Amino acid sequence: MDVFPDFEGLSGIGDLREVVGALLTFVLITAVLMLIVSAIIWAIATANGNHTAASKARIGAWTALGTTVVAGGGVAWMNWLITLGQQL
Repeated sequence: MDVFPDFEGLSGIGDLREVVGALLTFVLITAVLMLIVSAIIWAIATANGNHTAASKARIGAWTALGTTVVAGGGVAWMNWLITLGQQL
């Protein structure tokens, strides 16, 4: 049995794909930039002995890293679920 979702069943699905792709690109770029900024602030604050700023920058870095992983892995996860659905 070959079951695959009908992506053409709704009007405007192509526009929706473009919007989602653009949003995913925006999220990935923003998360990577925030990861870089947070890591730099974390390093500077730790070197200067400012533990409050270092802990906040560390939380920001880990949050940005998690966001990057979730946003980047979303497409791969969805493709895996579609493939899994075909096998049922």
